[in-house]
Parts: sequence; structure tokens; C-alpha cells
Amino acid sequence: MTQAPLLQVRGLTKHFPIFKGALFPKPAGAVRAVDGVDFDLAESETLALVGESGCGKTTTGRLVLRLIEPTAGSVQFAGEDLLALDAEQLRQRRRQMQIIFQDPFSALDPRMTVAQIVGEPLYIHSIAHRAERVRELLELVGLPQAYAGRYPHEFSGGQRQRIGIARALSLNPRFIVCDEPVSALDVSIQAQIINLMQDLQQRFGLAYLFIAHDLGVVKHMADRVAVMYLGRIVEIADKAALYAQPRHPYTRALLQAVPLPDPRRRSVPIPLAGEIPSPANPPAGCHFHTRCPQAEARCRTEVPSLRTVGERHASACHFS
Repeated sequence: MTQAPLLQVRGLTKHFPIFKGALFPKPAGAVRAVDGVDFDLAESETLALVGESGCGKTTTGRLVLRLIEPTAGSVQFAGEDLLALDAEQLRQRRRQMQIIFQDPFSALDPRMTVAQIVGEPLYIHSIAHRAERVRELLELVGLPQAYAGRYPHEFSGGQRQRIGIARALSLNPRFIVCDEPVSALDVSIQAQIINLMQDLQQRFGLAYLFIAHDLGVVKHMADRVAVMYLGRIVEIADKAALYAQPRHPYTRALLQAVPLPDPRRRSVPIPLAGEIPSPANPPAGCHFHTRCPQAEARCRTEVPSLRTVGERHASACHFS
């Protein structure tokens, strides 16, 4: 029997209303930040959510945790409907769901010591032996105990991200949203943080929703990859299949743009016309047709469904 997914997302949608008029504001449309997203996440799996800035991937991560309330859709975590929980039930469930933020400096309270930052979730949930647990967490992420009394401004970016990871681990979660956790770090530090996150995943069986725009980083981190464009997932597949045989033209363009480490090998970027359309006024039909080199007449009127094109591989393109 196939094991039920830890996280099941169906039709997840977030439209931010737009108002015009300063004195008597009136509705004037909506920004379609996330527009009907579906995916599953298994125990101990890493699903990467990738795309250009503004595609809706960070909003998706926050919707899953109900840090933002969705407009529509469902989020099932361990068989429980998160959107049906009241405030106290959600607070208890959040012990199993955490987030690591992109900017480790702005995510940490500058007035709190490391021990206070890491121990705050333990205090909120009335967990005993907090000092001992903080020591364990600092050791887990490779920080000396002597750092417990210091403040965030005294640390490098990589060290601050380790503090953020320790805080996320404090309540023994099963699932962590990783919102571009290495994009603000130097390349050498990125590798250290990625290795740390992989070690922690193997040790504790964590499931990651890994949000990123760097496909080089994703290749080292993910088990599966979902590609987003203008609020929709346009392709989702196992990592090996997606990198070896991408089926959506947008995915192919992203992969062609990844720099090659071997100077003797050359890639020819796929030209994409124009800029990303506004999510407040997305194109009809396939959102990508205004930039797609393969677009035909039907692409301008018909919305392609995310259909199966291989084993555990789906693409939202009429010509996949």
C-alpha cells in the first residue's frame, strides 16, 4: 500500500485585492499571487519550489503554514485539514511545522540573545528543561555553547542562519518550509548550510519544502522539483527526470540559464521574449505564451492542465 503523503495541497489560491481611490477606495481587481497550486510531500522528502522572483513560491510556502490565509484551496497535513483549525489548534499543530527564512539577520530579534531566540518556541509551548535543549540545539547546528549569550549582530550570515535553523528545530518538527535559506549567503557558506540541512534531514526524518531560484543549489538538495510561473506550477518531476528531460519550455529556459562550471562546455540560452507579465493582469490561456518560443494560437485561449507526461512527471504545456 502506498503511504499517504505528509502534506497534500490542492487548489491552493491567494488573490490579494487591489483598491483604487484614497478617500473612498473601491475594488479594482486582484493580484493573483498563487493560482490553483497542487502538490504532495512525503515524509523525509525534499520538494524544491523554483521560479523567477514574483512567481508566487514564497507566498505558497507561507500559505501552507497559514502564515497567510488562502483565498481558496485545501492543505492537509498528516491527514488533518489545516484550514479548518481554530487558532489554538493551529498553534499546537505548528509544533510540527516550522520555517527557515531567507534573510537570517532580519529574521532574528536584535534585542534577544541566541539562547532567548532559540528557546523562545520552547517557552511559548511551555516545554521544560529549556536551557538543556538550547545547548543541544546549538551543538546540532555546529555553534559553540559560548555563543548562547551573544546577540545576532555579532555573527556572520552563515552563523545567523545556523541560529535560525536551531530555532526551527527546537520543537522537533516533521516539516520545514525553507524559504531561500542560502540565497543571501556566500557560495562557500551555502555549501556548509546545505550539508547541515541534509545531515539534519537524515538524522530526524524531516520533510522540506525548499523554495529557491538557484537551480544549481536545488540539484544538490531536492528529491523532486516543482517549477512555478505566475502563480501556477508548470512542471513537477523527480529531480533526475526534470534535469535530464524537461518537458515545459519555461523549465528548459531556466535550465539553459544555469552557468556551467566547465569552461569547455557551452550552453545556448533559450531566448525568452519580453518581461514577466503582471500577476494583477496575467495573460489569458497559458500564462507563459507571451514569452514562449513555441506558442501557437491555442496557447492564447486554452489553459493547459498539469498532465502526466512520464512516471511521477507532469507538465502544463499543450505540446509536452
